[in-house]
Amino acid sequence: MSVVIPEPLQLRHRGSHEGRLWLRNLPGFIRQALEQWELRVDVPRGALPWHGHTGVVIPVLTHAGGTAALKVAFPYEEALLEPVALKLWDGHGTVRVLASDEALGAILMERLDVNRSLLELPMDEAVATWGGLVKALSIRPDARPQWPQIPAIAATAERYCDELPQRWADLSEPFPRWLLEAALEVCQIRGVVGRRSSNDVLVHTDLHYLNVLARLDGNEYLAIDPQAQLGDAEFAVAPCLWNRLRDLPARNPEAGLRRRASQLANAAGLDEELAVQWSVVREVENALCYVEESAHDDAQRSLWVASTLAGRTLPGLPEAQQLKVLY
Repeated sequence: MSVVIPEPLQLRHRGSHEGRLWLRNLPGFIRQALEQWELRVDVPRGALPWHGHTGVVIPVLTHAGGTAALKVAFPYEEALLEPVALKLWDGHGTVRVLASDEALGAILMERLDVNRSLLELPMDEAVATWGGLVKALSIRPDARPQWPQIPAIAATAERYCDELPQRWADLSEPFPRWLLEAALEVCQIRGVVGRRSSNDVLVHTDLHYLNVLARLDGNEYLAIDPQAQLGDAEFAVAPCLWNRLRDLPARNPEAGLRRRASQLANAAGLDEELAVQWSVVREVENALCYVEESAHDDAQRSLWVASTLAGRTLPGLPEAQQLKVLY
C-alpha cells in the first residue's frame, strides 16, 4: 500500500532545495523502511498518515502482527538526535524505540494513541501528568557513549549572548531593550563556557501538550518527538506556557500565566524562578524568529508571554484571549 504524503508537510518543505530533494526521496525511504523491518501499512483506506512539522508518522503492523509506528523525518539536527535521546531514556517516560536507521531518517516505535494527548485533559490533570514525566525524564549522564552527542543548554545560552543582540538590532529593535536584556542576563549567568553542573539532566525541550500521548491501553502517558539538550530541567517549562492560552482566566490572564508557571514547576519539582527565567529567554528568541519570518501574530504571542513572565506585559499587544494560539 502506497503512503500519501500529507499536503501540509509538503508545503512546509518544498520551498527549499533541500526540502524538495527530501520530498522526492521520501516515498523511497518509507518503502525501504517497510521492507527492511517487514512492516505492513495500517492506515485506514482513504485516511492519511500522521505528520508534524518535520516528518511523517505511519501506523504499521509488524511481521508478528503487533502494532507500531514508523516515523521518517527531514534530516535536521534535532531529528538526527531523536533516536539517540530516546535510547538514552530507554522507554522511561518516553515512547520506546524498536529500531532506527539514520541513513533513512527512520525510527520504528511503539504505537501510542494520537487521539489522547495532554491537550485533551483538564489543565490540573495535564500539569500533574506533565510534572511526573519531567521527573522521569530528568536522568543524569552515565557511562553510555551517546551522551557527548547531546548539545548543552549552557552552550545554547552562550550562543544567544552573541546572537540575540545582533538579531534584535538587525530587525530595527522590534521590542523594548529591557526585555532583550532580561533574556541576556539569564544567558550570561547560565551560559558560562565550559559550565558543568551536577544538576544537569537530559531535557526534552519541546515537551508541550501534544507531545505527550497515552499508551493504547490508556494506562500511561509518554513523551514523543524529543528535542534533547543537557542542562537545567527548568528549560522544559516554556512550551507549556506558550500553548493552551485559551485556558487562562479571562480576568487577569497575566496572573493566570504566572500561576501556571508556578504550578508546572511545582509539579515537576523544579525551581520556579529559574523556570520563569528560561521561559523568558526562549520566548524572546522565539519572538525574534517570528519577526524574521514576518509571522506578526506569532511574534505578538511570544512577546506577550515573555514580557508577562518578566513582570511587565508590553502595551499595545492583543488581549490574551485574542492572541494567535498554536495548541
